[in-house]
Amino acid sequence: MRLALFDLDHTLLSGDSDFEWGRFLVERGVLDREAYEAQNRRYYEQYVAGELDIHEYLGFALRPLAEHEPQDLARWHGEFMRSRILPMITPAARSLVRGHAAAGELCAIVTSTNRFVTAPIAREFGLEHLVATEPESAGGRFTGRVAGTPCYREGKIRCVDEWLARLGRRLADFEASAFYSDSHNDLPLLERVTRPVAVDPDERLAAEARRRGWALISLRR
Repeated sequence: MRLALFDLDHTLLSGDSDFEWGRFLVERGVLDREAYEAQNRRYYEQYVAGELDIHEYLGFALRPLAEHEPQDLARWHGEFMRSRILPMITPAARSLVRGHAAAGELCAIVTSTNRFVTAPIAREFGLEHLVATEPESAGGRFTGRVAGTPCYREGKIRCVDEWLARLGRRLADFEASAFYSDSHNDLPLLERVTRPVAVDPDERLAAEARRRGWALISLRR
């Protein structure tokens, strides 16, 4: 059996769902523009530079989930999907996922963005499996903390290994494994699969892909 893993932000999406979720809440008046937007931008720039403290960032990103009622969050997310996410999904991205699934491969989105934001996006792609950062909840509400390992950099390997273990499998069990990503932050997992693919990559990943002879593709053109 073959395995196909897909990063989400700037890979299957032509944008960043976590960053856009923050902007969406600001524009809806849920979050204060001055207090939130500048910090959201700084964290995004740190991510691009490979300098993000993931625990500090998640304390910031998960706070709005803890401060609002689940029914309000769900209603806002429905609007967010329609207005922000669907326009970021290209026909090429849908076709890529559909092709791997039609071939009978085990497919999953693997993303550092939290499950609340990304689970409806995975369903939009028709994927059952999502490996994401897990927001902690208690008593039917989010706490603002992370449950388990953040699915980021080396943490993506651990999260994928844990997901496969729940299915009674290991990465080594697959005759072939692919991982599609745009970011140099995903080099640890790209190095673990048999077919790493750079998708509309950042400069650092593009250079590394060319050096190693990895595939480079675009889902936007």
